[in-house]
Amino acid sequence: MTWTGINQLSVEDVPEPQLLNDHDVILKVTRTTTCGSDLHLLSGYIPFMRAGDVIGHEFMGEVVEVGKGVRDRRVGDRVVVASFVSCGACWYCHHELYSLCDNSNPNPGITEGLWGQAIGGCLGYSHAVGGYAGSHAEYMRVPFADVGSFVVPDGVPDDRALFASDAASTAFTGVDLAGVQPGDTVAVWGAGAVGQMAARLSSIVGAERVFVVDRFPERLAQARTHAGAETIDYTTTDVAAELREHTGGRGPDVCIEAVGMEAHSPGPQGAYDAVKQQLRLQTDRPSAVREAIMACRKGGSVFTLGVFAAMVDKFPLGAVMNKGLTLRGAQVHGPRYIPRLLELMDRGELVTEHLATHVLPLEEAPRGYELFKEKADGCVRAVFTPHG
Repeated sequence: MTWTGINQLSVEDVPEPQLLNDHDVILKVTRTTTCGSDLHLLSGYIPFMRAGDVIGHEFMGEVVEVGKGVRDRRVGDRVVVASFVSCGACWYCHHELYSLCDNSNPNPGITEGLWGQAIGGCLGYSHAVGGYAGSHAEYMRVPFADVGSFVVPDGVPDDRALFASDAASTAFTGVDLAGVQPGDTVAVWGAGAVGQMAARLSSIVGAERVFVVDRFPERLAQARTHAGAETIDYTTTDVAAELREHTGGRGPDVCIEAVGMEAHSPGPQGAYDAVKQQLRLQTDRPSAVREAIMACRKGGSVFTLGVFAAMVDKFPLGAVMNKGLTLRGAQVHGPRYIPRLLELMDRGELVTEHLATHVLPLEEAPRGYELFKEKADGCVRAVFTPHG
């Protein structure tokens, strides 16, 4: 499926991928899914797309061809693939900061200009992070396959393994780097796939109470049923006040923002952010981050998992400093977390099949994205099956 312009996607024939480097494999894609960060591409907030680009970065499949330098993958392997490309050899990869790889983004100038330094490449996610062809296709090239692809255990079904690629590994990045500890109270903003996984993984590592904040009843119901979380509808209550009430007046120990640059907020603040973003006076709507910072207990930790592009307005830096908060963020370090996720999935401790609310053939991908964008028909994720 190719990008043809803002809010426009089409399913077209594209050239078959070829091995370009010795460490590549060619993958027959069996499952690929929408992601909330894809909507930023469709809305034009990541302005580095070109007509004909193949999108998609969360996927799995079967290896059908291997480069002569590939050591650990064989034709026929069923693998899940990390969304960010990592060489495995640079300083950042050696320190398990895989999305910051020095060698995987062939277009470093764009992100150097945006952020001061280039990050790693990402499959199917604009020319700012490499211009790689994505996974909404029948076949795709996977670079550095020994580093970024992982054999799926026989007992793990495709619709479970799929979400180890990005949603669950992104969530685990946040839970780990935010420092969730046994006994903690954790609040997660956003009940999409990443938010639900952050809630469930917080419980797995020992959090005593986990709250999920959202406004869509079907997503909040999934968070209760499958993540074991307590839920808050932010349109009906003062979120910070409710969290303080549940935590002896302190607030959560860890707040995880899993919404990103198009966060919704009711009232005047939401309208203000939307207008500023549309006029390009700010690139991102940070309402969920603001709320997380204000709600977090003194000395606590706030982690941004949602994708942000550049600049935001009215950021509560004073609260971060004066409350002594630890504020962190990261793109997903897939190879650091995918092996453990597959183990949890194999043991049945982490299930994700419920996230695949709409399973469609690739030919219907534009309709799947429309359902996903509008959150219509209870859509949490639209999953595409390129080979039926």
